Amino acid sequence: MERLCFRAGKRALEMIRDGGFSLDRVTTYVGPAVGPRWLVASGFDLTLLQNGKLGSKSRPVLLTGASAGAWRFAAWLQPEPEKSYRRLIDAYIGIPCDRRSTPSSLRSSLQEVINDYLEDDAIPFALAHDHYRLAVTTARAKNLAALETPRVQKWGLALCYALNRINRGHLFRFFERVVFYSGPRPPQFCLRPGFRGKAVVLNEFNFKHAVLASGAIPLLIEGVTDIYGAPRGIYRDGGLIDYHLDHDYAVKEDDMTLIFLHEDRIVPGWLDKKIKGRRPPAEALDNLLVITPSPELVQTFPGGKIPDRDDFETFIDDPAGRILNWRKVVEICAPLGEEFAEQVESGKIRGMVEPLSLE
Repeated sequence: MERLCFRAGKRALEMIRDGGFSLDRVTTYVGPAVGPRWLVASGFDLTLLQNGKLGSKSRPVLLTGASAGAWRFAAWLQPEPEKSYRRLIDAYIGIPCDRRSTPSSLRSSLQEVINDYLEDDAIPFALAHDHYRLAVTTARAKNLAALETPRVQKWGLALCYALNRINRGHLFRFFERVVFYSGPRPPQFCLRPGFRGKAVVLNEFNFKHAVLASGAIPLLIEGVTDIYGAPRGIYRDGGLIDYHLDHDYAVKEDDMTLIFLHEDRIVPGWLDKKIKGRRPPAEALDNLLVITPSPELVQTFPGGKIPDRDDFETFIDDPAGRILNWRKVVEICAPLGEEFAEQVESGKIRGMVEPLSLE
């Protein structure tokens, strides 16, 4: 049984099939804002962390994402990244959620997760990391979407959804993209025309707040207010704007962008999920390699499904059952990184990769 599927954009496909692909070609690794689905990527991440072969020694690798993606990559920058990542897995799987949970209590629970795997005295090390740069995407709420009153916020999101169906540009009436970054200068994608947002440098005072805000799901989790060094306001889940991928991250023609995704379709923003035909710009896909778990592998998961946020509601009275299922998925996916590395090193990936469809 093949456990992984590979699809690549036009230039990436040419590089792979010509035998020119290696892990040192990867200049950007994207972490999508997919909630508990990120657990499928855990084994993949841990192998890349352990072998340290992602990217070249000549320039840092950009680790960029929102919500779950940002949470994963914040662990990569720690002094003991594998230990930190495993603590994230354990703390995330164990998040308490019951019928008494409120947006305030859930935010407190997520803050505890962050405090558990990100140590305050390790933040300077993360900010000065010599191999990885971090870019955390958040959404600064505006108008009705900025209010915490559930009924008003719900109306704001409904209006945002309706206008977004007409044109994705309307999304920015309600949310502003704010990317918090480490390193001496903003990532290149933040400097391109059409970025429509702000870039704010990460520091010891805003690091954890930015990571927390990037996963503050509207209505479910309270937003984070007035993050240090950033424009004043309420910050929410960055996946509202950048859910899977919506940027061209390549700086040079032979740069490779990598993303581990749970599904075939690449969705720009969270509100685009049910809009048929809504996709990233073609240039954002040219240098992209997409890795997904095979349908056969997913069938071996508990219930034959990938973990998702609905599991919190399904197992609201049986949290132990949810935790058991999620741990089983992590166990099943543990070898995926080693399998990927072997396919790259052996050249098997050349015969396995398929064109990335724009449909």
